[in-house]
Amino acid sequence: MKRIAKPLLIAALALGTSACMTTPRAGPTDVTRYHLGSEQIRPGSFTVEPLSTTGTMSLEYRSYGDAVAAELTRLGYTRVGEGLQSNYVAQVSFRRAPAGVIRQLSPFSIGLGGGSFGRNVGVGGGVNLPIGGGGLREVTASELAVQLRRRSDSTVVWEGRAVAQSVAGTPDAANEVMSAKLASALFRGFPGESGITITVK
Repeated sequence: MKRIAKPLLIAALALGTSACMTTPRAGPTDVTRYHLGSEQIRPGSFTVEPLSTTGTMSLEYRSYGDAVAAELTRLGYTRVGEGLQSNYVAQVSFRRAPAGVIRQLSPFSIGLGGGSFGRNVGVGGGVNLPIGGGGLREVTASELAVQLRRRSDSTVVWEGRAVAQSVAGTPDAANEVMSAKLASALFRGFPGESGITITVK
């Protein structure tokens, strides 16, 4: 099977994350795509299959596969059932890696000296005093990779990867939310500029 580019490593994102952060928020998604030109990837029928490196067909995998299929359908492609002939095969893989921890302050605080209710207490000259115990929450880097392969000659005509982070206990940490987020970012502006990494907020 012909390949467009060498695989990207999710470890790059994980290593680029500090060991301890303090602001839990929905982060951006980094997207890189390669393709042979829009003429090579005209809409047609497709099936969704795991890459050989992907394990069993788990419910988690199906969430990512369905998210990819939904985006391709939105773009005018037609999904057909497994085992049926199609113009393309969308091969999907996903993986996750630890990317550090985030410090969580107590959600309860009181106001002193002109301060107001919020996560911290403001006192006089801008000193912040957290009230109550906090904790640490894990940060996970998630990656979705897709190859759109022409079935007739096994040529990979489009390939892309999307990477984002999620914090335990936030909406993005849910599998169905993260899979949809990554797929949406990956296929935004399809087919995209080949060989360029962009950040989707």
